[in-house]
This record gives sequence, C-alpha cells and structure tokens, in this order.
Amino acid sequence: MAEDLHIVAGTKADQYESLLPQIKGLLHGENDLVANLANIAAALKEQFGWLWVGFYLVKPSFAHLSNEALAKLKASEDKDELVLGPFQGPVACTRIKKGRGVCGASWQEARTLVVPDVGKFPGHIACSSLSRSEIVIPVIRNNHVVAVLDVDSSEYNQFDSTDQHYLEQIVSLVPF
Repeated sequence: MAEDLHIVAGTKADQYESLLPQIKGLLHGENDLVANLANIAAALKEQFGWLWVGFYLVKPSFAHLSNEALAKLKASEDKDELVLGPFQGPVACTRIKKGRGVCGASWQEARTLVVPDVGKFPGHIACSSLSRSEIVIPVIRNNHVVAVLDVDSSEYNQFDSTDQHYLEQIVSLVPF
C-alpha cells in the first residue's frame, strides 16, 4: 500500500518540487495505466485542493454508435474522441470531440492551454458551474496526443506558467 502523501505548504513551486518525487515513487514499478493516472489525479487534488483533476483518454468513438452512424464516421477523418478517465472531483463530461472546449482544443492543437476565465473561452464545455479557470496539458507520445490532463479551479486566474511547467513534467512521467 502506498504511503500517504506529504502535503507541503509554501510557494507553488515548492509544492510541486515536493510532489514530484512522491509521484515518481507512486509510478515506480507500476505499469497499469489506470492505476497510475488515478494516483496522479489524487496526489494533485490532495496537494492543491483544486475543484477537479483528471484525465481524458483519446479513444476510438465507434463503440456507442449505430451501424448507420458507424458507417458515416468511418468515412470521416475524425474517428477518435476524448473519453473520461481517472479523476478526482465532481461528476464530469464523459466524451469530448476534438476541438470542443478547452480539452478538445488542447488535444487538437497539441499544446497546453491556460484559461484564466473559462466563461470567456469560446465553446467552453461547462461540466461544472463551479469551474472558473482551467489548465489542460496534452500527453504526447510518438508525436500523437494520447490523453489530456485537465485541471479546473473554482477561482479565477488560478493557473500560470509555474503550473504549466510542473504539470507538463508530471504527464511526461506517465508510461503510456
């Protein structure tokens, strides 16, 4: 059983610096993707107390379609969607199309998006009315986005370049 995380006060950078070795310890020797993503989401939520922390995984969108819809989709270029993975926080949206909302835009652009006020983001998907700001980090392997880490806060302007720097480091640690 994993040891409890050591929660650190101090600057945001101090908190991340303390959390990084703990996350590396959680991941060490564990190859199960769901277990690793669940522990990362829990560690981040415990340390920072954000509203929502979780992952969306890029998956084929064929499973839930009728035969007619499946035939149309197979003829189109966009066959994948983001599907809810391990998370901590309120109930979340289950599926997100490429380009939709902050998560879909981060996936499409293959870059981190920091949104100080989600109400001002074109096409924002409001899974929770409590969300005020958001950061989404794409998980890129072999030049393809395979997932995104999505973090929401109930406060405006919660995320900055420090969060981006450390969260990008954290997602780089996950063995996909």
